[in-house]
Amino acid sequence: MENQTQIFGIRAILEAINAGETIDKVFLQKGLNGDLYSELESLVNKKSINKSYVPIEKLNRLTNKNHQGAVAQISPIAFHDMETLVLDVIESGKTPLFLLLDQLSDVRNFGAIIRTAECTGVHGIIVQKKGGAPVNGDTIKTSAGAVFKIPICKVDHIKDAVFFMQASGVKVIAATEKTDNTVYDVSFTEPTAIVMGSEGRGINPSILKVSDMRAKLPLLGDIESLNVSVACGAFLYEAVRQRIKQQ
Repeated sequence: MENQTQIFGIRAILEAINAGETIDKVFLQKGLNGDLYSELESLVNKKSINKSYVPIEKLNRLTNKNHQGAVAQISPIAFHDMETLVLDVIESGKTPLFLLLDQLSDVRNFGAIIRTAECTGVHGIIVQKKGGAPVNGDTIKTSAGAVFKIPICKVDHIKDAVFFMQASGVKVIAATEKTDNTVYDVSFTEPTAIVMGSEGRGINPSILKVSDMRAKLPLLGDIESLNVSVACGAFLYEAVRQRIKQQ
């Protein structure tokens, strides 16, 4: 199932960006030069679009067309504005529940988290523009289509989202093993945003520092960590349990 559109050629990508298409990632050929190529580089940087410099062999695997050293992937979804979404949820009278993903990199984990988030009533998912998993065919398939049912927002930095949540009266909970508090010590009945870290390094220390509270899942076996999508599900369903109980 591949719903992601691919465009190739420097001028075509320039036109797509300038036309306001939601570009998920641009692959640029290493060592390429030229005025048009430099113009594309500058525009990609200006728009904070996720990019990778790759050998020509990688581009040739992405497409057998004349790519001129550049291939872009257009996201199959339109991303929402985070500030507008947060304010809309608050004004609706609902108790906000948001999910912040700090550079989660695996598309299948991303898809699984989106699916669980939709099932647990999360009002929106916030990801970082650079460094995170894209919304591609694998994400869509793993999410069972939930990617089309839940708002997803992109921000320059997750820390920006943390600060905006806090300024809007939303408590930010960091899911991390670096604490004595468990998920059962947290009240999820008030406006809440849960931060989940990347598969390898967890949550960035600078984000841990500014979060309102840290919480972990108790692990009773010998394995020291859970898959991030499983851990996210446990956090979200504890929030569901508390909110149902409060009704």
